[in-house]
Amino acid sequence: MTLRAHFPYQFDGRGRTREDDHAAWIRGLIEQVLFTAPGERVMRPDFGSGLRELVFAPNSPELAATTQVLVQGALQQWLGELIEIEAVAVEAVEARLTVTVQYRIRSSDSRQRETFAQGGIA
Repeated sequence: MTLRAHFPYQFDGRGRTREDDHAAWIRGLIEQVLFTAPGERVMRPDFGSGLRELVFAPNSPELAATTQVLVQGALQQWLGELIEIEAVAVEAVEARLTVTVQYRIRSSDSRQRETFAQGGIA
C-alpha cells in the first residue's frame, strides 16, 4: 500500500505528517480540483473547476447541468491519468451544492463513489 500526504496538510498523533492510503489521497485530489477556483493558483491559473462560484448562482436545473459538465471536464483534465470518471451527479438545494462523483482508480481498478458539498447548512 502506498501512503501519500493527507489533504489538507495535517499532523498525526506522533507530530509527523499525516498520511493516507492511495484511495484517500485521490479523494483529496478530487476535493482540491472541485473547490479551487480558476485563477487561485499562481503557477496554474486554469487549475480548478469554478464550483465555488456557482454556489451563489440562482438555483435551477440549468445550474446543476452546467455544474455537472464543469466538474466532469475539470476532473478529466487534471486527474484523467489517475482516475476514470464514470458519473457526476449534482444537486442544488437552496444555497447548498452537492456533487457526487463515481470513478475508477486506474492503478488499482477499484471503483469509488464520493460526495462533496459546498455552501448552505448540512
